[in-house]
This record gives sequence, structure tokens and C-alpha cells, in this order.
Amino acid sequence: MSWHWRLEDPAGSALDPASVGVEVPEEDNQGDAESWLGENWRELLDRGVAAVTLLEGERKVYGPMGLDET
Repeated sequence: MSWHWRLEDPAGSALDPASVGVEVPEEDNQGDAESWLGENWRELLDRGVAAVTLLEGERKVYGPMGLDET
């Protein structure tokens, strides 16, 4: 099963990663997915992503989690 992030706009709607100019990798485990987010959250926020939700396949693991640092 792959782990990946669903990107969301301020209204909570899913964003197509290509529409904001990013590629969200499908990782083999939760730790790698979380590491990717830790390295890229500022860029996502700059590109208009307001929140993310972690998925394992189609199963929601947690989120939405806001990217705003305040």
C-alpha cells in the first residue's frame, strides 16, 4: 500500500498537485511520507496549499492538517 498526501485548498477541496506545480510522491511507508512533507510544506504553502491529509491507499490516516505556521 502506498502512502501519499492529499493537498487541499483553503475551503478544504482537494487540489490536483499539477495545478500548483508540485509532484506528490507515493511512498512505501508513513515515515517517508511525513519526511517529504517536512521538507516541502513551506513550498506547498507558498503555492496555495492550505492543508494536507495523509492517506494510505484510499484510507485516511490523519488530517486535514493546516500548513499555516501560526
